[in-house]
Amino acid sequence: MLAVLGISAYYHDSAAAIVVDGEIVAAAQEERFTRKKGDASFPINSIKYCLKEASLDVNKLSAVVFYDKPIVKFERIISSYIHNAPKGIGSFLQAIPLWLKSKLWIEDEIRNKLGFDGKVLFTTHHQSHAASAFFPSPYDEAAILTVDGVGEWETTVIGMGKGNRITLLKRINFPHSLGLLYSAFTYYCGFKVNSGEYKLMGLAPYGKPVYADLIKKELIKIKEDGSYILNERYFDYITGLKMINRKFEKIFGRPPLTPDAMPDEFYMDVAASIQKVLEEVMLKIGNEVKRVTAMDYLTIAGGVGLNCVANSKILKECGFKDIWVQPASGDAGGALGAALYVYYEYFDKPRIVNRGKDFQKGSYLGPSYSNEEIEEVLKRYEAKYHYLSTGNLLKEVAKLIANEKVVGFFQGRMEFGPRALGNRSILGDARSEVMQSVMNLKIKFRESFRPFAPSVKIERLKDYFEWDRPSPYMLFVAQVKKELLYDTKKTDKKGLELLKLKRSELPAITHVDNSARIQTVAREDNPIFYDLLTEFEKLTGCSVLINTSFNVRGEPIVCSPEDAFLCFMGTNMDALAIGNFILYKEEQPEVGLEKWKKRIIKD
Repeated sequence: MLAVLGISAYYHDSAAAIVVDGEIVAAAQEERFTRKKGDASFPINSIKYCLKEASLDVNKLSAVVFYDKPIVKFERIISSYIHNAPKGIGSFLQAIPLWLKSKLWIEDEIRNKLGFDGKVLFTTHHQSHAASAFFPSPYDEAAILTVDGVGEWETTVIGMGKGNRITLLKRINFPHSLGLLYSAFTYYCGFKVNSGEYKLMGLAPYGKPVYADLIKKELIKIKEDGSYILNERYFDYITGLKMINRKFEKIFGRPPLTPDAMPDEFYMDVAASIQKVLEEVMLKIGNEVKRVTAMDYLTIAGGVGLNCVANSKILKECGFKDIWVQPASGDAGGALGAALYVYYEYFDKPRIVNRGKDFQKGSYLGPSYSNEEIEEVLKRYEAKYHYLSTGNLLKEVAKLIANEKVVGFFQGRMEFGPRALGNRSILGDARSEVMQSVMNLKIKFRESFRPFAPSVKIERLKDYFEWDRPSPYMLFVAQVKKELLYDTKKTDKKGLELLKLKRSELPAITHVDNSARIQTVAREDNPIFYDLLTEFEKLTGCSVLINTSFNVRGEPIVCSPEDAFLCFMGTNMDALAIGNFILYKEEQPEVGLEKWKKRIIKD
């Protein structure tokens, strides 16, 4: 037996993953256990879970591998400060103690915290991303593209994978970073860096890209091969504590939007502009990947890989037969990539591909809980619940959703990555005209402009969307079928007023540009969720549900039955389907709500 544990930590989205004899056995983000969104701490809870799922003692591991090389990253940070001295002395004095205390001593941390005396190995950051993209993919050979904020030095890497080997061919280095550019605009538009980038993408369709030319004139120089150079004069991330500086604000004429403030048309136009620029750069890079590698297939990872609009354009316009994107594209996925890289490259194990089927297991790689474990939690919270057979449970959930009720759905293994894919989901009726605003404001407590994603049975995909292939991980956008759209060309509505416009027969999942971030559901990947869609289809004739992550704004996706119950009680969800139990909000005692409030205050 050959078992490799991968770890990512200390920057954002810490995680652990374990690979045993080539199988991805388990993977989870630390935030799901600690309930601290984006938790960057050493992922001790994730590690314990992975070892438990694999039924392994820590010293049975063949190796533990960290997802980047701290000493090289430290070299980059010191070099950047020296290059820009005396500027940034405050940031320097704040950063260095953290490095000297823990970040430089990762091997000691691993050995001490795990009691591990075996091999401790290190990959580079973009090797981890590349491995997370290629090795779980369904391709014997494929091109690789990794784009993020920054690893050690690299920010954008082109490579290729064949069999059990990865070769990195071209790279762009810090401080020139497409990920950091997008994060700068994330901050400017009032969202949190490293977690709010998808909000910026969701805001973009409300605006017009009127500042795209200004961005390309002042902030980024783009070459035909997709390489780019950022104008360092406008950014503070190299040595400062912020993403941007006053010069950046001056060229747009307004300060950054205050966090939690509602964006007006100006910020919507800014969001549309940077999204357009990002897509332009990604398309040029995609074309360069195709030219350099001449591969038929492309795999993608890195935080920018979560920009599903850009992914879709690359697929349509860059000449690849298909694209596979790592569902946990950000730093969390680096833990999985590190484990896979060491398994295949360091230990030189053969890789056998099942054509057409990836190795990611639907990304259902987190913990699951038995009915006994669930019931123990429900009893502790004095909850009122009903036990139903699986078939009757799904019928009841389908009926509730068809009656415009909102249902928390907690089944099977938790998803790895930022998307809920039917196991830790909040579900609603995509046909409802009010469900988009109801779920945003009363369930998720989040910005009203945020779109919701649809889940659709794979065989009914073409009935609803202009899309021709599986999309199991919500990493591509498709246009809603023209036959389902309403004529909205004559409207004079602008900005958030567009929310009141009924755009299609599925208004709750149709974004203002008539797109949707689709999840296709196959029975072989998730039989319970697929069967729920089937029950809903029997009742309504519709095979589409709203599927959003089971959490409220600012919290990680729920992991445990307790997390699910407390989230259910703290929102206006109507029902909770958890294991074989169904709970109705109106039947629940106040004790659950009071305990939820105490927990929120504590956190």
